[in-house]
Amino acid sequence: MSAIPTSAPDAKPDGAPIISIRGLVNRFGDQIVHNDLDLDVYRGEILGVVGGSGTGKSVLMRSIIGLQQPEAGSISVFGKQMLGHEEDEEEQLAIRRRWGVLFQGGALFSTLTVSENVQVPLREYYPGMPPSLRAEIAGYKILMTGLPANAGPKYPSELSGGMRKRAGLARALALDPALLFLDEPTAGLDPIGAAAFDEQTRELQQTLGLTIFLITHDLDTLHAICDRVAVIADHRVIAVGTIPELLALDHPWIQEYFNGPRGRIAAAGDAAQKVIS
Repeated sequence: MSAIPTSAPDAKPDGAPIISIRGLVNRFGDQIVHNDLDLDVYRGEILGVVGGSGTGKSVLMRSIIGLQQPEAGSISVFGKQMLGHEEDEEEQLAIRRRWGVLFQGGALFSTLTVSENVQVPLREYYPGMPPSLRAEIAGYKILMTGLPANAGPKYPSELSGGMRKRAGLARALALDPALLFLDEPTAGLDPIGAAAFDEQTRELQQTLGLTIFLITHDLDTLHAICDRVAVIADHRVIAVGTIPELLALDHPWIQEYFNGPRGRIAAAGDAAQKVIS
């Protein structure tokens, strides 16, 4: 099987990686999720992460942000080691302030309004911030993600699925992060809503200079906004590259995923959109 090495000059942007993972091992009991997994994420890119069910896409993200303790390996973010350095608590907190996370489904607190949800990271990391300033920042983030201003005082139960996703995105952006993690951001959205969310994501990435780690199974999202795609299979990242580079590989899962009926439809839609634009 041919492969794209993650270190190949044509398979990555220039510069040092924002996230660097080497030899990652995750297991739950006898179940091996990751074994010797390597991955680099570079400044300013949108990296899509794909893989079959149970391949550990979300476990990988949780390992990076510290919600899952791997058995072995190293993870560095912004050049700082994240594993085995718990004693550097202040440094770890400083790094965590530089990222935002949109979990699957938005993960909003149901008893808080949208504005209060967006203010949660501000309360956590800047407890001395005046309430009026917190509310002002929350209002700005709400508008930034395409929600109307009157969404602020509403509760998550009063919002549509797409609006809840945007509210979760607003909360992820509360601290002006340089790095954004998105876990299945378009799951459950209709095609129009998913396309609008993709467009919003790309606009925010370009406007704010974000680096985005994006877990998705949405082929339209991969074609529309991802600069590179990392494929997880066989307990590791088997290839990283642009979609044309991945299509040149003969791995059966990659071919089935990108060259299957839905993959061909997504590719055709992407080609048509490029002609229109």
